[in-house]
Formats: sequence, structure tokens, C-alpha cells
Amino acid sequence: MHASRALVVDDEPKVRALLRNCLEEVGLSVTEAADADSALDQARTAKFDLITLDLHLGAEDGLSVARTVRAESDVPIIMVTGRNDVIDRVVGLEVGADDYITKPFHVREVLARIKAVLRRYEACPEDGREVPSSAPESEREKSGGKAYLLDGLKIRPDCFELRDREGLICELTSGDFQLLTIFLERPKRVLSRAQIMDRIGRQMWTPLDRTIDNQVARLRKKIERDPSNPKLIKTVRGIGYTLASDLESVPHHDAAKRA
Repeated sequence: MHASRALVVDDEPKVRALLRNCLEEVGLSVTEAADADSALDQARTAKFDLITLDLHLGAEDGLSVARTVRAESDVPIIMVTGRNDVIDRVVGLEVGADDYITKPFHVREVLARIKAVLRRYEACPEDGREVPSSAPESEREKSGGKAYLLDGLKIRPDCFELRDREGLICELTSGDFQLLTIFLERPKRVLSRAQIMDRIGRQMWTPLDRTIDNQVARLRKKIERDPSNPKLIKTVRGIGYTLASDLESVPHHDAAKRA
């Protein structure tokens, strides 16, 4: 098994040094990149377990880096943004980033977010993310755990696996799965945006922050039969969202036979 590695992408040396210290504190070896071209070269030539990505790389667009990386890899991405860059955070999450931290940031918050993202990915069985979607399901069913059946979907939060109604793997980011799991664990309950934000662990937000709405919209595109007329995750006007559909929780082996 390869040693855990992280890629820090930021055009400010002091920020790179601070993030390096945080990542090394949780046991990752760190590679640095100061611009978009170097970041993409590194991401394509080496295997990383985490990328922290500044969305403002001087005159360059970090969002395009995030979009390219996500199209080619499922490596966890934590965005680094300015405190008031709400739109950038929303767009970054839409293109597949897993979380964000805002400048200026506190070391304890950075450590907490890094650990949380790594824990979500480490919940997969060993080398689970490397098993191709076309592999027999038995190869992806070795870790035990609970599965959910939802309107023909089979969901395994323990290894970040969602199978669509034809039994094919549907790719979700860890952020998508974190949000989906919040609903799975609280079916038929109305959750406010504040409650969802609190469970995700994001302290810095305002009622005008549309992050949750955009994450829900992205999740609906992947699980709803008709995202424009959602039946699973419904909007409760003026409050938040609810998982409105019937949900069944079963051992994953039983779900494999019935999905």
C-alpha cells in the first residue's frame, strides 16, 4: 500500500507552508504546486490521497483545475477560498470538491476538515476506490456493513458506493455521500439548512449561503428519476429538505440479492 500523500496548490508560500504543517501533522507527505499547470502535472503523474486547492491562483482559475482533476480522479479536494467568496465555494462544490476552508483560517479548523475528509474516504474497504465499476459486485462487497434500498437504488455509505437502478456504479463525491447519509439516517424528517450545515460541520455560513441548495440540486441529478420533479429529496418551502420516499435498511449481502 502506498504512503499517504497530499498535494498543496497555492500561489502564496506562507499558505503552502501552513497547510504543509497541518497535513504533515496528520501523517501525510506533502508535494507543493504554486500554479495551475504545475498542479495538473503533479496530479496526473503521482497518486495523492488529498489535494488542497486555492481557487485564486494569481491570474489563474483554480476552479478549472478542480474541474479537470475531478473529471480524471476521485481524489478528495478541499478548496481554499476567501471568507467572502460564497459564489466560488458553491461553484467549487458543484464541480466536485469535497469541502472548503476560508482564509484567514485557524489551524484547528484546517486539521478538523482534513481529518473529516480523510475519514470519509478511509471508510471504503482497502483499495476500494481502485476497483473498476465494471468489476463483479462480490469484489466490492467484502467489508460488511449496512446498505439502503431507496426507489431502486442501492446505497452503501460504508464504502461510498451507489448503484443505480440498472445496478451500475454511480460516481458521487464524499461531499455528496455525506449529504446523502444525513438524509438516509433521518428519513421523513424535515431538516433545515442550518441543521444540515451543522451536521456537515460548517460553522461559517449565513442564511444567504446557497451551498446546501446547490449540493442538494447536484445530488438530485444523480438519484432522482426526474431531477426537475424530485420525489426522493423534497423541498419544504421556507424550512429546508426531507427524504420523503420510503427507505429500507438491510445487510448489504441481502441488498445485493434484491437490488
